[in-house]
Amino acid sequence: MDESSALTIQIIITVVAGISAQVLGEYLKIPSIVFLLIFGVALGRDGLEILHPELLGIGLEVLVALAVAIILFEGGLNLELKELGQVSGSIRNLVTIGTLITFLGGGMAAHWLAEFPWQIAFLYASLVVVTGPTVVGPLLKQVAVDRRVATLLESEGVLIDPVGAILAVVVLDTILNQSPNSLEIISGLLFRLGVGAIIGGVSGWLLGTFQKKANFVADDLKNLVVLAGVWGTFGLSQTIISESGLMATVIAGIVLRAFGIPEERLLLRFKGQLTVLGVSVLFILLAADLSIASIFALGWRSVLTVLILMLLIRPLSILICTWGNGMNWRQKCFLAWIAPRGIVSASVASLFSILLTQNGINGGDSIKGLVFLTIMMTVFIQGLSAGKVANLLKITSAQATGVMIVGCNPLGRLIGKLFQAQGETVVLIDTDKSACEKAKEDNLPVFISSALDPQLLEEAQIDSMGTLITLTSNGDVNLMIAQRALEEFSPPKVLAIFPNNNEENNLKTNKQKINQAFVAEFSLKTWNQYLVDGQFKLGKTIIKSNTLDLQQIHLQTMINSGELLPLLMKRKGKLEILTAGEEWTIGDEIIYLLHDSRPDLLKRLSGTMQSSRFSLNQLPEVEEIPLI
Repeated sequence: MDESSALTIQIIITVVAGISAQVLGEYLKIPSIVFLLIFGVALGRDGLEILHPELLGIGLEVLVALAVAIILFEGGLNLELKELGQVSGSIRNLVTIGTLITFLGGGMAAHWLAEFPWQIAFLYASLVVVTGPTVVGPLLKQVAVDRRVATLLESEGVLIDPVGAILAVVVLDTILNQSPNSLEIISGLLFRLGVGAIIGGVSGWLLGTFQKKANFVADDLKNLVVLAGVWGTFGLSQTIISESGLMATVIAGIVLRAFGIPEERLLLRFKGQLTVLGVSVLFILLAADLSIASIFALGWRSVLTVLILMLLIRPLSILICTWGNGMNWRQKCFLAWIAPRGIVSASVASLFSILLTQNGINGGDSIKGLVFLTIMMTVFIQGLSAGKVANLLKITSAQATGVMIVGCNPLGRLIGKLFQAQGETVVLIDTDKSACEKAKEDNLPVFISSALDPQLLEEAQIDSMGTLITLTSNGDVNLMIAQRALEEFSPPKVLAIFPNNNEENNLKTNKQKINQAFVAEFSLKTWNQYLVDGQFKLGKTIIKSNTLDLQQIHLQTMINSGELLPLLMKRKGKLEILTAGEEWTIGDEIIYLLHDSRPDLLKRLSGTMQSSRFSLNQLPEVEEIPLI
């Protein structure tokens, strides 16, 4: 087999193995980097010896550089500036003070425990100050934690990567040039960051302007223009001063996101796919080139070094950097536990190993081995336990009880007011200005726009909501909104009002986890009219048996007759909107609407007549109404 064919086979095997690892990770709900590392080592020189990354020669370095540029650009593009503002102080601290704490603590641990020379110890520390967005991002998709915590982890991963990479290069230059001047290290770091930030800012502005004004260019071609722009930005910055390109790509992504370009969703999807491909290929190749023997040769003292990094230095960094930011101890504990290292650490360590060896300096293989040991331990231990830790600390978004209601009709406003009375976050969305004005009069937060707009849903903070319910008068629109929201944001609970007589609708909703709200057969128009006419009472009852006793039989009879509508359920102190067919258990408190059809005169005499214009400035009392 000639050299060209051999390289072709190598690339094909790498891509197939990488994408297979991604699919397996999605299927098993485990961070894909776990399988990327396993597959890479298994196929590499210490495994089946199928992959030989050394055949790529200098091409591997080029591939790593271009892929990392795309990965960091995509990270910057995904940063939500509004959410970033809520944790900006903590992010600033983590990127500055946190980097310094990890650098100093990691260097001392590597010297005293792993017995590395001081220079090599601090070079190792500079390589592991980063937390990779390529690991943190997929991890947070599988473990839906509190939005503020997720924003902090994502932003740290994106912003600290270029800082760590540049710091590592400056430290390496210091070692190679035998210059121990700390002022030179600091000035070199700041200069590279500054040059990268300026070039990235200008590039992001140019790309954003092009995306908005070049209407003659097809959307797909615009995505490729951005790809070319990112690599051009990276190359220009690297040409001016080495290792400034990573900062340039991150800043370019952040600036482009701030433009709010119309094709943002298409661009994010395209860049996300490139990032998955880049991460898959790089991790497989770098892991295949790893010597397992070099990791075992490090001994148990190196394992202790990594544990100190995880269990002492990271918690100390989080404690100092998040001091006074309003987060509770549960959130800080999760932040302290999650700091997996990723592709930037692996790629830069592999490159440094080669450079140190070429310059006749011992320690290249040891540094690479310890960095990969750090990646493996943080990914396997922290990544695989993240879900259990989040549940234990009770910070998963699945435990959120806030509600986003699409539809400012009387029923939507009533549900919003009931949640608001429990101290929960409520947001209503509608295109009907008059209905929105009524919601505002009821002191409910409202967005006057279409819920089909993903930017609006982001602005309304759908990521922090426990439930989305679509309550418009059009069942097809309700389904469409619910499907879009699931695809883009995956809220923990999605409910809709839609016709049940359509088999295609039932198939879609079952597959996409969209549930019918309240009851199977429900007329929104009828119950809205009851509310407007004042022909209703709010009632509640506590379920006393798990079996179908007289109480539940009577409730079901009234539901089937259309006289009673179960709205909400309070279970273990958590308020939820009821799902059609949901089973009730002992202790559940059911809040319902009861159709009160008594004549108006009788209701006035009994003092229960509602206002002829439905308003919720004063929420009607929820009564214990005897039904049997």
